[in-house]
Amino acid sequence: MKPRIPHPYLPNSVSEVRAEMLQTIGVDHIDDLFATIPAELRTNEPFNLPEALSSEAQLVSHMRGLLGKNEPANPGKTFLGYGSYQHYVPAICGEINGRAEFLTAYAGESTEDHGKWQALFEYTSLMAELLEMDVVSIPTYDGYQASATGIRMALRLTGRSEVIVSTAMQSGKLAKIRTYLPDDVTVHLVDVDPLTGALAAERVGELLSERTAAVFIETPNVFGVVEVEARKIAARAHELGTVVVAGIDPISLSYLEAPASWGADIVCGDIQALGIGLHFGGGHGGFLATHDEPEFVFEFPSRLFGLSPTLDPQEIGFTDVAYERTSLARREEGNEWVGTAAALWAITAGVYLSLMGPDGMRELGTTVAGLTRYAKDEIASVPGFTVLHLQSANWREFTIAHDSLSAAELRERMHERGIHAGVDLGGFFAGRDRELLVCVTEQHTQADIDAFVTELRSL
Repeated sequence: MKPRIPHPYLPNSVSEVRAEMLQTIGVDHIDDLFATIPAELRTNEPFNLPEALSSEAQLVSHMRGLLGKNEPANPGKTFLGYGSYQHYVPAICGEINGRAEFLTAYAGESTEDHGKWQALFEYTSLMAELLEMDVVSIPTYDGYQASATGIRMALRLTGRSEVIVSTAMQSGKLAKIRTYLPDDVTVHLVDVDPLTGALAAERVGELLSERTAAVFIETPNVFGVVEVEARKIAARAHELGTVVVAGIDPISLSYLEAPASWGADIVCGDIQALGIGLHFGGGHGGFLATHDEPEFVFEFPSRLFGLSPTLDPQEIGFTDVAYERTSLARREEGNEWVGTAAALWAITAGVYLSLMGPDGMRELGTTVAGLTRYAKDEIASVPGFTVLHLQSANWREFTIAHDSLSAAELRERMHERGIHAGVDLGGFFAGRDRELLVCVTEQHTQADIDAFVTELRSL
């Protein structure tokens, strides 16, 4: 008889336990749970997976082998961006997010996590100041989900079924938006001007109508270009009762004006750049923010933390705000399902913002802006190279192209010289095989950029 030993990593793996769970919910077989999925979309063949490892020691050895294949990203020789950025991570960020009272991805409950709730409240307060908004959510899973949720909030608020979305965003984010929206929603895609790399207010205006629920503007966009006509677009959208959703990286507000100042109603994005680091591709957490207007607040699917009086008139406590609107309270009747699997990153971002302060953030922003302009001008002077959108305002990222080499070839040749030159946009966008997205942060120095340009000249 096979012993009833639980799997060390898989919950409810004992057959008797699984049978009891199925009996409790009134299902004869686990396959019955997938009956709504058409048979042609299901596979009956076993997956091509290796045999399971039999011990923790083997698992550790296997993982060390995989991690050993990673090539460290040397800040001075790495110019990669496209959603995961190599900003400096102060040591205190890791010190605090590794503390036992914080070290879990979940927001927790008041009975045991009141201190964590305070830390999350401090994070949302700092983010609200940075964003010039009043209400900020506990993180969604990532910026992709936050962007899609921001648009869904606008759909619910307006009762309309059309949205306008710029194509100048990461292709994965656009795919997330398109798959996350209801099937009956029409998505109008609008391209940026090829000369400026930015949206033209006139072009967006042509698509706007009284049927438009939301217009989504990301700035800086995927090409690193600042959307300088966002204010015009927002003004026209508001005339038609359209909600303006802005996608941003909050660290860019160390230099750029907050979207709230030019008319954004909902602001969303990812907090990876705020002291979290790369983590083999980025530790991510999405945020949503609005003004303190009840109709907007009650469309948040995610948890909100605020202050509340206690029985003692001399005390205040930290509490869930409007908890009844979440799927945690309403279950299947919730606006959207929500988890809290990025709460630890919120605390980390709060530590980062506390440490940097207004002066530190301002210094970071101006440093990155200066390095971006310097790198653009220096590369533009190299024979055979073109800097796209040279006269546009860029922050942190910009696009270059070579007269005869594809972006993939350019990356390969630079990699042979020990430099990660940038991201091949052809891998994400049709017709952009020659375009390389270059990223600079405060981790780079002018000397690093000079060395990069020297290698470009030698190609």
